[in-house]
Order: sequence, then structure tokens, then C-alpha cells
Amino acid sequence: MGMQIKASHHYNSMMQSLPKTSRYFHSFSPNASKAFNRSYKWVILEKSLGFKPIKESSTRRRRRREHGTVVASSSNVARPFWDAWKPEKAFYVPSLSDILWPSAGAFAAMAILGMMDQILAPKGVSMTIAPLGAVCAVLLTTPSSPAARKYNMFMAQIGCAAIGVLALFLFGPGWLARNAGLAASMAFMICTHSTHPPAASMPILFIDSAKLHQLNFGYALFPGATGCILLCLIQEIVRYLKDNVKF
Repeated sequence: MGMQIKASHHYNSMMQSLPKTSRYFHSFSPNASKAFNRSYKWVILEKSLGFKPIKESSTRRRRRREHGTVVASSSNVARPFWDAWKPEKAFYVPSLSDILWPSAGAFAAMAILGMMDQILAPKGVSMTIAPLGAVCAVLLTTPSSPAARKYNMFMAQIGCAAIGVLALFLFGPGWLARNAGLAASMAFMICTHSTHPPAASMPILFIDSAKLHQLNFGYALFPGATGCILLCLIQEIVRYLKDNVKF
């Protein structure tokens, strides 16, 4: 405590010894104040302690930081394998409404898509495709994740579906078209910054479903992108219910 009071006294006396303009600049310029404190800290310590303190060199600081980084990174090497088999640490316990409303939204979404299937049955086209189930899970359970962004969803759905049509046209039905369609879809999502995992199954679905071949490039908009519009509406309803109807 006595050393702190003595250092403070030396600092105040040094400030009084500065010209008036310097004190004014020091008081009203935050950056200059920080620089001033760094510059005169060692002078104050030297006068209060009676000897010159040893500064830590920049090389030593860099090595210390690198050493700490190496230790931290090496300690994380063994963790990913075990952590992948453990549940993610939850920051809160979900309430009954947090569980019920997304589940009810998924039920309503598939029910509406099923009703649309009855209307489209004469054409042999179905709206209840597997990728829309995955989209429903992403939108209702993790609405703040990057995969749930509207740009990512629609860009990936439309682009990957079109890639599936093109892959079938170039390679015909078979393993080569599926492999090429999936690889091209991954490259497309990376290039457009529109990562949306459910869309990666759109090319494979088109190639393996003979009933969808009649849609040709219309498959880029239907049923994937069209179904996503319905799911976005249901997501907004579920979000409103979760925020306003809690139990």
C-alpha cells in the first residue's frame, strides 16, 4: 500500500511538472493517455523502488504466447474423439413449450404437405420428400444456426436441385451421376457461402426417383424450394408461439 501511495505521489508530481498543453492533451485524448501511462510507468516504478525494473522483451513475450498456444492446442488434441461421443453441454433446461411447439410445427408441416400430395397424386409428384424433413428439423430446432438462414436454404436448395438435373443429363442414372451431383453440390455451397446440409440430398433424390425426371429443370423450384416457403411460414408461427405462449 505504501509503495502504491509513493508511486501515485511521483505520478502526480510528474504530471504537475509537465507543461499545461501536455496536461491538457493527456486529459482529453484517451489514446495519448494510454501511451503516456505506458511510457511513464517504468519511470514511476524506478523512482519509487529505487532501481530500474527489468522489462520483458518482445521476443520473450512472443515465446511465452507461443508456448501457451502450443500447450493449449496440445491439450485439445486428445479431446475431440471423446467429446464427439458426449452430449453437448446445455446452458438451460428446455421448458415444455420449447419442446412442444417445434414438434407440433413439424407435425403440421408434414400434414399440410401430405394434403398437397393428395392434390398432386394424379401427376405422380410428391411433396413429402426426405430433404424437407431435414429442413424442418433445422428451421424448428436450430433457427439461429447458419444452415437455417434463408439465403443459405433457398440458394442451396435451388442450386443443388439444378445440379442433380444436370448430373442426370450428363451421366445418366447410376453411381457416377450420384457421385458427381453430390460433389458438385458441395462445391456449389462452398463457393456461394450457402451451406445447407439438407440440400446435398436433392441431386441424389432426383437421380434415383424416376417420377421426378418429368420435372426436368423445374425440379430446381419444385418441390424443394416450394416446400421451403411453407416451412418458413410455419417456422415464424412456431417462433411466435415459443415467445408468447409459454408453459
